[in-house]
Amino acid sequence: MNQIKACIFDLDGVIVDTAVYHYKAWKRLANELGFDFTEEQNELLKGVSRVRSLEIILNIGGVTKTDAEKEELATRKNTWYVDMIGRMKPDEILPGAKEFVQACRDAGIKTALGSASKNSMTILEKINMVNLFDAIIDGNKVSKAKPDPEVFLKGAEELGVTPADCVVFEDAIAGVEAAINGGMKVVGIGSPTVLTGANLVVSGLSEMSVVKLEEL
Repeated sequence: MNQIKACIFDLDGVIVDTAVYHYKAWKRLANELGFDFTEEQNELLKGVSRVRSLEIILNIGGVTKTDAEKEELATRKNTWYVDMIGRMKPDEILPGAKEFVQACRDAGIKTALGSASKNSMTILEKINMVNLFDAIIDGNKVSKAKPDPEVFLKGAEELGVTPADCVVFEDAIAGVEAAINGGMKVVGIGSPTVLTGANLVVSGLSEMSVVKLEEL
């Protein structure tokens, strides 16, 4: 019997999908700067910081800006994004996510959120899931980006469990690497050909169960 004591969940792509809002905000920015930004081009921003994302977009449009202007543009994009997620509803929770987190809790497994997003709390409040996590580690509590394991190690620490007793749920390569770097087991959400380092890969939390968890 495997002693899994805690599950740590990434937010974006695991519990909800806010990627569409990031895309809409970046597209609006590009349009205001006089060029278009396609969904294909948006793939280049996956798992990339806001500052780097802006640089990629300015490159696409062949636009040059000063550091001060870049800061203003990044802030403007974030304001639009926060405005959109501020209107999120519980029906935007990804299939099976709430049910699986609840099932873990019912089985006596501790739960934490481990996300680089500084807007995690806003999103959890909008989808009514704040009370389903024993610890919430977000971009306001960590300084190092994944694949650095800081966000997950902090989660384990706040839950009072050792990394080896944790399972992380992640949809990004950097996130899977972060979990491995932290000495944790990891379930990838997405494609097995992409998330090769994961102990198990599923298409979503709707495919997970406590039994599957114990088989890891």
